[in-house]
Amino acid sequence: MHDTPADLSKAPAARSGVRRAFAASLTGTALEWYDFAVYSAAAALVFGDQFFPSEDPLTGTLLAFSTYAVGYVSRPLGGFVFGRLGDVIGRKKVLIATLVLIGAATFLIGLLPGYATLGPVAPAALVLLRFAQGVGVGGEWGGAVLLSSEFGDPRRRGFYASAAQVGPPAGNLLANGVLAALGATLTEAQFESWGWRVAFLLSGVLVGFGLWIRAKLEETPVFKAMEAEKSRPEAPIREVFTTQPRALTAAILSRVGPDVLYAMFTVFVLTYATDHLGMSRGSALTAVLVGSSLQIFLIPLAGAVSDRINRRLLYGCSAVAAGVWPFLFFPMVSGGGWLALAAGVIVGLAIHSFLYGPQAAFIAEQFSPRLRYTGSSLAYTLAGIIGGAVAPLLFTALLSAYDSWVPLALYIAVTAVVTLTGVRLGRDADAAVAEDTALAAGAEAARSAEDPTPTN
Repeated sequence: MHDTPADLSKAPAARSGVRRAFAASLTGTALEWYDFAVYSAAAALVFGDQFFPSEDPLTGTLLAFSTYAVGYVSRPLGGFVFGRLGDVIGRKKVLIATLVLIGAATFLIGLLPGYATLGPVAPAALVLLRFAQGVGVGGEWGGAVLLSSEFGDPRRRGFYASAAQVGPPAGNLLANGVLAALGATLTEAQFESWGWRVAFLLSGVLVGFGLWIRAKLEETPVFKAMEAEKSRPEAPIREVFTTQPRALTAAILSRVGPDVLYAMFTVFVLTYATDHLGMSRGSALTAVLVGSSLQIFLIPLAGAVSDRINRRLLYGCSAVAAGVWPFLFFPMVSGGGWLALAAGVIVGLAIHSFLYGPQAAFIAEQFSPRLRYTGSSLAYTLAGIIGGAVAPLLFTALLSAYDSWVPLALYIAVTAVVTLTGVRLGRDADAAVAEDTALAAGAEAARSAEDPTPTN
């Protein structure tokens, strides 16, 4: 009788591997999302003046958010390149490469002179570095999800996979915390002149720490089993599109709503609070900081809950809540009070947590083990283009055109319906657990055939 992945994960060595993989997945994605989030915050607060000077502040903000979108548009390239490599050469090697790429790009942004020094070259270089950030993040997510979930019991995939999901709020928390501290200790002129650069330059130290953790990891048991069975795909991208189109569609659609909701409550809310509610930059950042800190606990909780009840049901109910909350949030904050804003952001990010916590497991479970890195990466990155990439731009444009929050709320509601459609098309966790069990059994049989010597 062959051991199942669940049985194997109970061994002391396996439990140690699970803990290391969980930590590596969480810290690695947190560091990469620190880089990504510090850019997002800077785009909302200073990049309009630094790289896109204009007499019209709205134009500068729109152009700055355009570079924010570039980081999403470039993600599919990372998904295509690194996703394929992750299924062919292994998860660990690819995750080290993505961490180096995004860390180097962020560090260079911190050194990049502004428009006043380089003229048009400055925004062009900024877009190029932002593109590199997006490529790195596009290849990171799918591997980080598999790094933690493939070491653990597949019946607890929701919790283990949530390690990668904690990365964005943890990175966002760290990025906004650094920016808030700089804003509190520096004058407005100092912050806009050079203070924001400190947050980008810190990435060099943080990425070095992440590399140290990831370099000590072994390859995941699932990829080792694929190697033992000699079942690694030769053309994983083609296979995903030709053999698993429904899985890819379900995974893409399921991400759209959460991406847009996150863009609202971590990026656009900064602009909305400062320009339309009359709050200070520090007050708006603090509200996001509080909401993000709670997500660090809520996301793994939501992942664990999704292991105990039907994952699709939890995801669907959370999508409904995401579609409804904006209609309550905007009237609640219309008075301009900080407590109302903080409460609204906290609830919005709590709803996002119950979408985001189960999301990694749900997406990974749509694909067979041999195509999971490619399929998950493609779904994550392609969804980003129609979700998070355009969301801040559309929020800004809609508010400018209609001078009302109602179109913003309707936009989020529509994306929630899109996510519900993806959840309806998706499959439950049982099928993926059966596939993992079969792969482990097949790999053990292949090893036994090569070495028939009995073992104790």
